[in-house]
Amino acid sequence: MKAAQLRRLVGKVAAVVEEMNEAQLRMIILRSAPDRYLLNSNEAPATYREFLARTSGPLLHEPPASRRGPHSSR
Repeated sequence: MKAAQLRRLVGKVAAVVEEMNEAQLRMIILRSAPDRYLLNSNEAPATYREFLARTSGPLLHEPPASRRGPHSSR
């Protein structure tokens, strides 16, 4: 196996591991979200206090265009 092939393989493995880490983080955030444990979570909050309680967890922000992958514009 040549050095270039090995470098390419290591890069692909690193990309897969990074994607799995991001997916795991997203699942942890979704599973611990307060909306998940409400009876009518698909309904809008009735009060401002309820709105604040629902959004009290960490929010995921979309990365800027300069940090997104080449295929994200599709």
